[in-house]
Amino acid sequence: MEKFEVYFLLFILYSFLGWLMEVICKLFELKKFVNRGFLIGPICPIYGYGVLGILLLIGNDKSDFLSIFLKSILICSVLEYLTSYFMEKLFHARWWDYSKRKFNINGRICLETMIPFGILGTIVVYFINPLFLKLINVFSPLFRTILTIIILTIYIVDNIISFNVMAKVKAEIKRQRTDNTELIKKNIIEWLEKNSILYKHIKNAFPKFKISLKKVNKI
Repeated sequence: MEKFEVYFLLFILYSFLGWLMEVICKLFELKKFVNRGFLIGPICPIYGYGVLGILLLIGNDKSDFLSIFLKSILICSVLEYLTSYFMEKLFHARWWDYSKRKFNINGRICLETMIPFGILGTIVVYFINPLFLKLINVFSPLFRTILTIIILTIYIVDNIISFNVMAKVKAEIKRQRTDNTELIKKNIIEWLEKNSILYKHIKNAFPKFKISLKKVNKI
């Protein structure tokens, strides 16, 4: 249980850091706050899963800098590719697309993001994670357990609400009776705008999403 609590709190911390990084990047790009990610709360779980994957793969061996750099690229790139693939399969839309960037693989990952993954992963292993572990170990076992239960409950509720929203977005996409993907996207954006802030969040977080036409036609 103790190990689960530590890993879960690390997952939340890195998910928050990933969300914060995305928000700051969009703040510079768009000059406005954008709540990034599918979830309502201030976390992007893909970053948390990526870092945990790196930590579990390298274990306690920090002797080879290049190995950690390359493993970070591999784990994060595979995770991003699979997330893009399965989210498209599940919700009938591609939520990000690197097709216009050089050295991309099916538009799901590209060299421009892979290199930063390696750099960030290396920084995390050598500098950030030791600090986070010290922070978590400051907590008493009882406080850590209570904190884990509270945050885990919030995280589960957030996932349930967010996936319910995405299921309704998927249903609306399937209701479209046209082969014109741009028209479908326009209709979906208008539909999102008419709904609550939970739906507008999806439009703002992924303004460049693309409809997966083959999935829409299978009604």
